This record gives sequence, C-alpha cells and structure tokens, in this order.
Amino acid sequence: MKFNEYKYERPDLEKVKKDLETQIALIGESQSFEVEKKAIDEIFEINDHIGSLAVLVSIRNSVDTKDKFYEAEQEFFDENGPVLQQYEHEFILKLLKSKNREELENYLGSLIFKRAELAQKTFKPEVIPDMQKENKLSTEYGKLIASAEIKFKDGIYNLSQMAPFIQDKDRETRHQAQLVVSKFFEENESEFDRIYDEMVQVRHKIAKSLGYENFVQLGYDRFSRTDYDFNDVKNYRDQIFEDIVPLVSELTERKAKRLGIKSPKSYDLALSFLSGNPKPKGDRDWLVERAQKMYNEMSTETGEFFNFMIEHDLLDLDSKPGKQGGGYCTYVPDYKSPFIFANFNGTSHDVDVLTHEAGHAFQVYSSRELLPEYRWPTMEAAEIHSMSMEFLAWPWIDQFFLEDTEKYKFNHLAGALSFLPYGVLVDEFQHGIYENPNLTPNERKSLWRTLEKKYMPFKDYGDDSFMDKGTFWFRQGHIFGAPFYYIDYTLAQVCAFQYWVMSQEDRQKALESYLALCKLGGSKSFVDLVESAKLKNPFVKGSVKKIIKPIRAYLDQVDDSKL
Repeated sequence: MKFNEYKYERPDLEKVKKDLETQIALIGESQSFEVEKKAIDEIFEINDHIGSLAVLVSIRNSVDTKDKFYEAEQEFFDENGPVLQQYEHEFILKLLKSKNREELENYLGSLIFKRAELAQKTFKPEVIPDMQKENKLSTEYGKLIASAEIKFKDGIYNLSQMAPFIQDKDRETRHQAQLVVSKFFEENESEFDRIYDEMVQVRHKIAKSLGYENFVQLGYDRFSRTDYDFNDVKNYRDQIFEDIVPLVSELTERKAKRLGIKSPKSYDLALSFLSGNPKPKGDRDWLVERAQKMYNEMSTETGEFFNFMIEHDLLDLDSKPGKQGGGYCTYVPDYKSPFIFANFNGTSHDVDVLTHEAGHAFQVYSSRELLPEYRWPTMEAAEIHSMSMEFLAWPWIDQFFLEDTEKYKFNHLAGALSFLPYGVLVDEFQHGIYENPNLTPNERKSLWRTLEKKYMPFKDYGDDSFMDKGTFWFRQGHIFGAPFYYIDYTLAQVCAFQYWVMSQEDRQKALESYLALCKLGGSKSFVDLVESAKLKNPFVKGSVKKIIKPIRAYLDQVDDSKL
C-alpha cells in the first residue's frame, strides 16, 4: 500500500467515547489483573486508530494547507482532541488506583506510571475549551507562515525557498533577501503579536486552572520530563554560555576572515565560504537514491527501514506552494509507518533534514512493536537519534557532496556547535515569557534582543531595524506551537557529539550502541537512556567542556581558509 492509499474517514466520536468508557470501566474496582490487562490493550488499540486518523489529517493538511477537506478535518481534531484527552485522563486515574498495580508495573513497566502521575496534573475537563483555543492558535500560526509569497528577483517564493538566497555568494543578494523576508514578518507583525499574546494568556490560564504557579512547570510536565527540572536546565544553559559562546564567537571570526568581511552582519552568518556553501549535487530523486544506497550499506536494519519508506511513499520532501514550512517525522500506528516531511531547497540543509528525520523514523521503526507509550522517547531523547544519524552518515557523505565533502564536514560540525547558543537562547526566552506572562509585545521583543546579545554577541542586523528590535523569534515555530520544546535539540546535540567522537574511533561500536538505543524507544527516561548508552549526562557540570574538546581539536586542525 502506498501512503496515498492509507484510508481516512472521520471517526464516529460517539462510538469512540462509548468504547473507551466501556474499557475504562473494566479497570480498577475489584477486577482481576487479566481483565485489566485486556482492557488496557483494547484502550491502546482504540487510541492507536484515532491517533492514526489524526496523523493522516495532520500530514495531508501540512502537505497542502489549501486543501479544504483536510483543513476542515484538522479543525475537527483541533476541536475534539482535548475532548478525547478527558478519557486519557480518566484512564490514567484508574490505572494509578488499581489494586493490581504491582502486576501492571511488571507488564507495562514503571515509567508509564511515572508519566501517568505527571499527566494527571496536566489535564482536567474544565480546561478543554482553553486547550481547544490553544490548538486553533497553533494551526493559525502555521497557516500564517505558510501564506508567505515573497517577491524576489524574478520569482515568488515561500520562506523555505528563500534560504538559498540568504546563503548566496553575492553579499548584496544576501542583504536584500534578508530584508524581503524581514518585510513579510513586519507586514504581519500585529498578527504574530496577537497570536502569540493569546497563546501566552491561554497557557497561563490553563496552568493556573490546574494549580500551577505559571506555565513553566506545566510545559515541562506536558513533555513528561521525569528526571530533571528547570534548575538542571539553567545549570546546563550556564555551561553553554561559559564553554560554547566564546568558541562560537571564535568560529564566527574565522568565518568572517574566510569571507574577507571586516564587520559581518546577520545576513553574512548563513554563508560559510567565499566559494559558496556546500550543496548536494543532485535533485530530490538523486538524493533519495543515494540515501537508499547509504542505508543499505550502513546496516541490515537501516536498509530494511529505508526500503520500507520508499516502497510505501513515506517521504514528502519537495517544497511547493501551500505546503507548510519546516520538516518533521511522525508515525501512523495502524500502518506501522513512519512518515518524513521536509522542504528541500537545494542547500546542504536537504541532506541534514533527510538524515535527521530518517534518524527519528528509524528509531520509531525500530521500536514499533513496543507498547504505544514507549514507541517514542521524550523529545530530548528522541533528538539524540536524529542528530546522531546526521553524524553516522559521514562515511557516505561524499556521495551527496562530491568535491564539497570536506567543506560540508567542517561546516556541519561548526554549525552544530554554533546552534547551541541559539538553542538555549530560545529556552531562556520562553522561561522569561511564561514567568512574566503580562509582558507587552514590545517588552517580549526587548527580552529577545537582550538575550540575543548575551548568547550571540556577534549578531549585528545592520540596517534591518525590524529584526534589530527583537523579532527574529517570529519565525521559530516551536516557540508558538511547542513551548519549551527546543532545549531538547541542544541536549541531544551534546549527546550526538559523543556519537561523532565514538564513530571517529570505532564506527562499528558507535553503530551498535546507536541501534541498541533506538530499540529501547521510550522505555526509559532521558537520563536513563543516556546512561544506558554510556553517554555523559549534559546536566552534570563540566560535561559540556569535556564533550566538545575533541570537536574543537578537529576544527582547529582544519585549514578552513582553503575550503
């Protein structure tokens, strides 16, 4: 079956509710373990089917935001998702009170109970209308971003398609490209401000209704962060500030020297080499063909996975009008199918996003037979699989970049390091926002710019006064749609660097460790997964400094002036 044959029909919600009520009623009270086990399996099956329909809608809506049918179906799920969450809440309460808890923990594992204890704090039926509003605002933001039609040179482009111009070798092209992109955000400033303001207010209201001081801890609890808190995250951010910001400032100086620019501006930061950034040497089909060869050579497991993705048409990679921006991987339980969504634009990002999302897809494919609750790990652990896969692809990277291979490798490592300060800036910004939910739009922008100067002291917007007042975050979808999901990328990057180091020393050993980690799925918490893979814990003070030492040594021995 091809993906376009995966069947969607709007679910009969009344039947779903009745079926869930019937099974939930069989948990707790005086029921035997066997009766409860059967009811739990039934609930998982119902949730998998509803989840599959919701995912099919989400994918098809994001592939073509102008499709009226799937737009209406997305509205249906935005409206009814929180209603169904009520049943999840009731299921959790029953599970936690079961007299057979010991036997259930043996069957389900103890992590599901720890997550259940967090999940019961994050929901009650009274907040359903506010959660519906939150969903609608998130969809509204996605549509606003997808609506961009930017006139530049002799064409009309969406935001993804503007990326090659921001990396152009000609400085004035980069300059003007930044200004026209900035102009789109400026023209829609009041809309971005309104959507975000309403999001912050509704999230704060939900948090207060649930008994939280503010949205911060609720944000953490929603992501099932069972083994660290915002104090650990602050300690980690401090390590990035102390150990990475000075190194990234040095790398930026090296870049300016390579480019022959005395006073680099923000529009110079996306270009790495005067000879041009490394680019893949072919189109979408050419890249997929090489990726298939790579995954078949990498291991039996990765080969089987990627062949499955191609056979079932589970890769939507081209950028096209009306398509939502960005890239993601998701999973359709009924068909045991991961799905990869991207927006190729002819830059090295195409290879990065393909290997990155393939890492996510391979992980969920590897753990697809686990309990639904354990198919995916929590977000920060999930990003280890994707970012490490980018590095595990290095032995084959010449197949994509040919003569640009050394340039790509240097840029990939330097870029991954340079991302860390930006990633923690996004996180600290969100802490500031949700700790102070009554900030005005201008105060939010001022906070962003202050933090930008702290973590990215080299970022000078030149004559782009709109960006200089602190609006770059408008384009960061996670800030709108998935609050507090961004530090995850940086934590995972620090773990993925360790796979890079391991693979430089012993490629087979690194791959075996990676395959074992993928098979664990989300059966362990983040810190436990890190420890099971014998990786250094990023929250331990001093760990970041140790992890980046060999990375720095590699970059220092490269004569980048010749690239």
